[in-house]
Amino acid sequence: MLKNIDTWIGSYTAQTLRRLLSSREFAKPTHVMFCFVDHFEPDWKTTDKNLQRQRVERWVREYPALAQKHKDADGCSPKHTFFYPAECYTSEHFDLLRQLCQKNFGEVEIHLHHDNDTEETLEQKLIQAKKDFSRHGFLGRRKLSGDVRFAFIHGNWALNNSRKDGCFCGVNDEAKVLAKVGCYADFTLPSAPSETQTRKINSIYYTKSSRHKPKSHDKGVDVTVGKFCNGDLMLIQGPLALNWKIRKKGFFPAIENADITGANHPTRQRVDLWVDQRISVKDKEDWVFIKVHTHGAPEKNADALLGKPLDDMFSYLEEKYNDGRNFILHYVTAREMYNIVKAAEAKERGTPNEYRDYIIERPSVKTDEPRSFP
Repeated sequence: MLKNIDTWIGSYTAQTLRRLLSSREFAKPTHVMFCFVDHFEPDWKTTDKNLQRQRVERWVREYPALAQKHKDADGCSPKHTFFYPAECYTSEHFDLLRQLCQKNFGEVEIHLHHDNDTEETLEQKLIQAKKDFSRHGFLGRRKLSGDVRFAFIHGNWALNNSRKDGCFCGVNDEAKVLAKVGCYADFTLPSAPSETQTRKINSIYYTKSSRHKPKSHDKGVDVTVGKFCNGDLMLIQGPLALNWKIRKKGFFPAIENADITGANHPTRQRVDLWVDQRISVKDKEDWVFIKVHTHGAPEKNADALLGKPLDDMFSYLEEKYNDGRNFILHYVTAREMYNIVKAAEAKERGTPNEYRDYIIERPSVKTDEPRSFP
């Protein structure tokens, strides 16, 4: 049996049946927002500082050549959102990543691995992270107020203390702390087959956390057109499904959790499965949000992400999901995806491209002269 599938299979089955039984036709064209979030950890299984730097340098050197070959309907190249682990802050790495951000190939947001924290110690870590990241020109600001805001991915998937053993977090009320410090949305999920996977899947929703109960984001209120919800934090989930075309032991379907690795390439069939989940703001199903994830620093993953597998994926997205009749494609960062979600919620009209900076402005990345690499 597939690990921990009992947590979410009921929700998945219900969603699948609703799609099969529904006679409703979606408006055409459907706008597809494609966002790539990276748990970008240069220190993955190494303490070698030279290797860590080389991993970052490789992305700075090779990603532009790949990305600039591709364009969405708005003329934008694919944008990579680097969720860098705040506990490993390294100024040299940030100076390097800044070069990609200056050229609009991506943005940098906050990733955090932590353990045995309290609300107070977690808050201190997040405040320090905001200072460190902002020092390099990363993180957007909320319009009007000018407050620094950030997107978040939880290390080890353990948002709101969602592991049964309580490891790698410690704070049941984490969503409330994140919102207090300036987080506008969490991009952690899906986490299947981890036990931290929520029952609520393929959704964009608000959750409230409780000091007395872990994993409160197991449920929440869908973001809906024209309705305001007073939740602690918005969660933007990536697609989670069963892939019956890939079988384990000849029978069990593989879990499709939108993770791209050196061993699990982004095939055309996987891309179709992501789109088929139709993740959207409620009552705005013609705007579909696809968030895929990776750990892009290790060499085996980087080989696929900076090479032919990802090149082919972008080509397929542009071939099938940017024909202008049935689909219109938009490459977005995590921040831009959130802004477009909020525009849909606010009943804004027009094209999603108009709302990339709707609430959270694009970071004003510093523009000092970038260094070059051989």
